[in-house]
Parts: sequence; structure tokens; C-alpha cells
Amino acid sequence: MEDVLDIVWLKILLLIHAFVKGLDFIFTPLNPLGPAVVILVIVLLTVASTKFLSRIYKTKRYLKLQKDFQYWYNLRNEALACKDPEKGKALAKNIDQARLNKVYYDFFFEGLLNSIPTKYLPILIMLAYVNEAFKPDKLLKNFGREYIFKFVNFDGNVIKTGAVFWFVLSMLLVYLAWFVFEKLYFKYKKTEE
Repeated sequence: MEDVLDIVWLKILLLIHAFVKGLDFIFTPLNPLGPAVVILVIVLLTVASTKFLSRIYKTKRYLKLQKDFQYWYNLRNEALACKDPEKGKALAKNIDQARLNKVYYDFFFEGLLNSIPTKYLPILIMLAYVNEAFKPDKLLKNFGREYIFKFVNFDGNVIKTGAVFWFVLSMLLVYLAWFVFEKLYFKYKKTEE
């Protein structure tokens, strides 16, 4: 049994090495632009792929729970819209206790589990790649410096930022820019109609 597991582990390692070599082949032509630009491009591609995967991959259970949640939520809102406010609140409370809370938590956790392969795993894989491909010794070899950016703080100390810090910061900036762009795009699209 141990021999089989060793063989499986070696196959996984070979697959990982082939994946890393493929990414190196794809991103090496961008090296003249500098490490910050290369990491920013990696982040852009990662965010685009997570958005695409999130849009196309939904489990059947997630879709069913989404439909159930919407049904119970709409029913609760109808109960609140009742002419007698006290009766409406009581009905809404009963709906919350009977079904809505359970459906909501199931829907929430299924959405979280749905996000693992579509969002978190691709981001963590690319973070691991950036951490390995842009180590200080590789940065020195490929770009002539051991850091992405260098800042001088108020004390006169030099602060060097690494690849992981720039990756996380770029991820935040790209997600923020994507959010703003979507809002502006849909606002423009709505006014155009």
C-alpha cells in the first residue's frame, strides 16, 4: 500500500512541477516589465478566473437552497405587509423560527463550500506560485533586486516589500476596481435603456 501511495505522491509532484513550469513559460515574457507588473497580471488573471468559475459552477444543492431561501424570504415579507402589524410580526417570527433561519444558514454554508473550489483555491494556488516564483533569490537573479518595492519611512529606515505583500495588496486593489467598474457599467447600462 505504501508503494502505491508513493507512486501517487510522485505523480502529484510531477503534475505540480509541470503546472509551475507552464506558468513560468506563460509569464516569463512579461519579465522586462518588472516583477510588480508580472504579479499584477497574475492577480488580474486570477480574479478573472475566479469570477468566471463562480458564475459557471453552482451545485444543485446551492441552487435548491437559493430557491427555498427566496421563497421563505418573500413569504416573510408578505407576512410583514399584513394590515395588522402585530399579526404580521408574529407571522414573520413564526416563519423565521420554522424555516427561514435553517434555510438561510444552509444556504450560507453551501455558498461558502461552493466558494472553496471557485474562489479560495485558485487564489491560494496562485499565491503559492507567486511566493515560490518571486522569492528574493529568484528576484535577484531575474530582476537584479531582492524586493518588489522599496520605501523609506519617517525614521529613515528602508522597508522592502516582498511578492506576497504585493500579491495581497494587488488582489485587494483589483477586487475593488472590479467592484467599482461593475457598478459604473451597470449604472451606465441602466441609464442607457
